[in-house]
Amino acid sequence: MLNEQQIQMTRRQKNQFYKTSPQSPLTPEQQDAFDGLTYYDYNPALQLTVKIEPFADGKFVPIQTTTGDVRQYKRYGRFSFTVDGQETELTLYEADYGFFLPFVDAGAGTETYPAGRYLEPEYLGDNRFEIDFNQAYNPYCAYNEGWSCPITPAENRVKDAIRAGEKLPTGEWMGQS
Repeated sequence: MLNEQQIQMTRRQKNQFYKTSPQSPLTPEQQDAFDGLTYYDYNPALQLTVKIEPFADGKFVPIQTTTGDVRQYKRYGRFSFTVDGQETELTLYEADYGFFLPFVDAGAGTETYPAGRYLEPEYLGDNRFEIDFNQAYNPYCAYNEGWSCPITPAENRVKDAIRAGEKLPTGEWMGQS
């Protein structure tokens, strides 16, 4: 798990990448006006080591993207955790590149990106995973329509707010004043 200083450093590095890199998800016009991403304060209570209950069938499911494409993900397993005293459950998926945790929380559309945020949990062995919601990030499609991103499945839309990680992108660089 990253500590608060490491989280702050990765956030500064990400802002620099978005502002200056040719590989940034931002358009050149957005990069010119970019003044940084917004984040929740570091929340150590949302740095978790969880035990996943694997699904017996391990089936692949189609997940639609924001541009209408369909990608296949394996439903790996489910885990539960507590947010502000409320029990919450999410499903972890497996992709070609590793594990994938898309989720939409109660702040969607007001505090967080409406289509959800993502994490790539770290596998620790024996169905245990490190899940740090402080590292939750917006998919590239949150910044402009030039990107295709998986849409969070209904089973990962939770009624509680997960106040950690990236917030809804706002500001002039997003075409807002």
